Amino acid sequence: MTKTIQTRFGEVEYDPQKIIHFPEGLIGFTALRDFIVMPQAKEGPLFWIQSVEDPQIAFVLTDPTNFFLDYQVVPDRGERDKLGLNEEDECLVLSVVTVRRDTKVTLNLMAPVFFSPRTNRAIQVALENTTYSTQHPLPS
Repeated sequence: MTKTIQTRFGEVEYDPQKIIHFPEGLIGFTALRDFIVMPQAKEGPLFWIQSVEDPQIAFVLTDPTNFFLDYQVVPDRGERDKLGLNEEDECLVLSVVTVRRDTKVTLNLMAPVFFSPRTNRAIQVALENTTYSTQHPLPS
């Protein structure tokens, strides 16, 4: 059974079984826990997640290895537990994308999102002792 929400993109139908649950919210948005992946209008490496709780909040995400082949982070044991991951479960690493006013596009490589397709759970973590930034410019 599908549900419908009003968003800044208009009315959107979604399957409640496919909600991505962030048990701790996103950094700076800890009260928002449930998101849906928005249907993509065109093919490409970027996609939107829309808050179910707040129709004004949506984020653009991407797989950072589309742009930075050497970017490699893995969840630690505690993070895997929060995601409900078994040793053999897949864990996707995603980055929040920002399009700045000067139209420069940056990725937040300092705070990756770990996502478990099996459990539909995700967490955003802040990496410590890293050279990555919250506004890492895309390569030219």
